[in-house]
Amino acid sequence: MFEATRSDERHTGLRIGLSLFYAAAGILHLAWPSPFLTITPGWVPYPTTVIALTGVCELLGAIGLWFRAVERPAALGLALYAVCVYPANIKHAIDGLTAIDAGVLPWLYHVPRLALQPVLVSLPLYATGILRWPLRRR
Repeated sequence: MFEATRSDERHTGLRIGLSLFYAAAGILHLAWPSPFLTITPGWVPYPTTVIALTGVCELLGAIGLWFRAVERPAALGLALYAVCVYPANIKHAIDGLTAIDAGVLPWLYHVPRLALQPVLVSLPLYATGILRWPLRRR
């Protein structure tokens, strides 16, 4: 499990938080796939299978963050996952922002959500020490 030292306590908390976040997302993908199916781009083959596989990937990544021996491969997998699901986030934003009854709320959700996707890519990498910038000590 985690062998926290004083210098990486922040990272331990981040790994735990990310693990809980991705575990919850993975469970949702598996238990309630219908919302995810509605935002899956039409060019994705076998969308039901893909949604289930994304749930499994999230759960495996969440579990992997708990074990030093596999935390880096798990972090790389979660970062790659965040890149791969970005087209679904874009489709979700387009659908939400172009809806006839779209008001201000879709903008307040979708624009920051799309802008923060690089953060979701970098957080697992930072949490496991793969990425040190921008919080690197000099």
